[in-house]
Amino acid sequence: QVQLVESGGGLVQAGGSLRLSCAASGRARYGMGWFRQAPGKEREFVAAIRWSGGNPYYVDSVKGRFTISRDYAKNTMYLQMNSLKPEDTAVYYCAAGAYGWRESEYDYWGQGTQVTVSS
Repeated sequence: QVQLVESGGGLVQAGGSLRLSCAASGRARYGMGWFRQAPGKEREFVAAIRWSGGNPYYVDSVKGRFTISRDYAKNTMYLQMNSLKPEDTAVYYCAAGAYGWRESEYDYWGQGTQVTVSS
């Protein structure tokens, strides 16, 4: 069983930055990803990274602005978000157990952390 705990969300002005963290319990060889859900919308894929830390990939809307990474010593995944836009406002979720863009591929989910970007 893997437990995921997100942190780092908050309120930021457009153009600002935030770094989200996802601390994982257990040490399994799994890929991980970030998803987000804006008010009134379905949850969408944001980024994913392999267990090895290689081949990160992103949804087009965040490419060049967001960076996904992992720290194996801390068993933690990060999402560095720069040049934030109001449309990035959402609850952000981390997920583990796959390396893909479909929610159904992931076995474990965190509780979510709110990111609000003001204009």
